Amino acid sequence: MKNFFAGFVIPIAFVIALFVYFVLMGASSNFQGNDSDNLPLQGNFLGLIYKGGYIVPILMTLLLTALTFSIERYYTIRKAHGNLAPVKLVARLKEYLVVNDIAGAKAECDRVQGSVASVAKSTLDKYEQMEKDTLMTREQKILDIQKNVEEAISLELPGLEENLPVLATITSLATLMGLLGTVLGMIRSFAAMANAGAPDSVALASGISEALVNTAFGIASAAVAMVSYSYFTTKIDKLTYAIDEAGYSIAQTFAAKH
Repeated sequence: MKNFFAGFVIPIAFVIALFVYFVLMGASSNFQGNDSDNLPLQGNFLGLIYKGGYIVPILMTLLLTALTFSIERYYTIRKAHGNLAPVKLVARLKEYLVVNDIAGAKAECDRVQGSVASVAKSTLDKYEQMEKDTLMTREQKILDIQKNVEEAISLELPGLEENLPVLATITSLATLMGLLGTVLGMIRSFAAMANAGAPDSVALASGISEALVNTAFGIASAAVAMVSYSYFTTKIDKLTYAIDEAGYSIAQTFAAKH
């Protein structure tokens, strides 16, 4: 379902970008003489951005994709936090473990929910299983609990990191596409200046607009993707640390009491 979402967002973003570019920005009312081939009206930003050329819809697609995935990751990671901050949950689990109240700890995990609570409950189930096991040695039981924590983390992380590679790719791709648009705009500008006699002022202005608009769009798209990627990776690192801490506490409690 998540892969479908990722493949669904980009085409929709591209269609929206094309609509905004050709219908809204390219409207004749944004230009002198009601002709999109002319210069944009004074202070008309829609017309100015339209003069950025065909690279603009691509950059808009990247920006919309970055914004969409940022919103999707925000709600996903917020849900993974559960109903209680991971640090506070770990502290409460330690309190339950001190008095060997495994049932209370599991009930707390059910109440809080989220990734940390899910892994903690899975580890507590393993804790109870190891208590009843009479064949394995103490060291084997502790290793089995620790292994359960690692396996639970490996199952949780892919869901948390979903679509982050797309944001990382947009960070570089938006910069490159903006640079491409800048180069194309400069080529148009120099071509206008190379005309014999007076330079083509319209073509010169369009070329400069294309260069500057694409530079701005590329930087904006890359900045959104970069900030989002850094923010969410930091959040995931904190969640992973809390999961490790919860699993470590459970394993240590087992080691101390058995």
